[in-house]
Amino acid sequence: MQYRKFGNTGVEVSALGFGCMRFPVNEDKTINEEKAIAMVRHAIDNGVNYVDTAYPYHQGTSELVVGKALKDGYREKVYLADKMPVWLLETEDDFDKYLDEQIKKLDTDHIDFYLLHALSRERYEEKVKKLNLTKKLEEAKAAGKIRYIGFSFHDSLDLFKEIIDSYDGWDFCQIQYNYINLTHQAGTEGLKYAASKGLGVVIMEPLLGGKLANLAPHVAEAFPEGKSHVEYALDFLWDKPEVSLLLSGMTEPEQVEANLEYASRSHVGMVTEEEKAVYEKAKKIFDEMALVNCTKCAYCMPCPFGLNIPELFAAYNMTASHGMTPAKEAYEALSVKADACRACHHCEKECPQHIKISEMMPKVAQAFV
Repeated sequence: MQYRKFGNTGVEVSALGFGCMRFPVNEDKTINEEKAIAMVRHAIDNGVNYVDTAYPYHQGTSELVVGKALKDGYREKVYLADKMPVWLLETEDDFDKYLDEQIKKLDTDHIDFYLLHALSRERYEEKVKKLNLTKKLEEAKAAGKIRYIGFSFHDSLDLFKEIIDSYDGWDFCQIQYNYINLTHQAGTEGLKYAASKGLGVVIMEPLLGGKLANLAPHVAEAFPEGKSHVEYALDFLWDKPEVSLLLSGMTEPEQVEANLEYASRSHVGMVTEEEKAVYEKAKKIFDEMALVNCTKCAYCMPCPFGLNIPELFAAYNMTASHGMTPAKEAYEALSVKADACRACHHCEKECPQHIKISEMMPKVAQAFV
């Protein structure tokens, strides 16, 4: 495993972090605990020292499984990251309530890296500012409940810079970034800005919800043989000195094994000039085909009317990337179709990508008429 400096914290973190949003699940959608715990421990045994979870992951059960995975001496081997569900807070006291609940679920006495989760303009104005959340973070740090203070982000570059500049206590941040999202949300400019301020930068969605692992044939053709599409995507990030670590939400043991191997070869400056041209070409093709920028994070779920929103968008995107026949097969396999949407906007309040889901669903339905 390769290690990197984490901003100005003095901590060194593994180039690969274990993201706990996409654990393997059973048929009833509950986490396959035995498999998940074995995967986390195998990653730690091979040098991963950063494990990331959050309050809503797997309907609130991810933290419990992470706590079990870090038994038997594994807690002492890692930095544990978790996130405050900012949107649920109504009073300042709610901060302590949720933090204490998380520490209990994780069965630990402290969280190493603690983030305000998925900040947007509304959450920053209505929750962070009005409920004095930076002060609450400092109180939690003074009490020994958390060690380092950060935030994860899904909004505009201007807001990203504003949040960083508004508070001197940030130790790190977490942003969505990959070779497609160069100017999306914080983007390359935000990455460099955060690093220039001494913040550690954690990268989420390095594979864009799996889209960069399972490339459309048109995009795949841009990449020379010799490396997998996953390795190409991860190498793009590890090449950059501003990236402290990237999180991978691994679902299968084979993914853990492959990512460990890729991480062992990672270093700043690893991408050749020829490969940089390949990334540019692949992005151009991808951007021309992408219909909906859905990463399948499933924050929009469950839908009150039974729509599987991420899978509906996946089928719709396939019409451009894979053609109508496989797209229609994927669409027909879904029991509730896009025309069941009632435009209640419940999902749109939760979508980190700010997709106008209620406007898109009639287009999805029309595509498969």
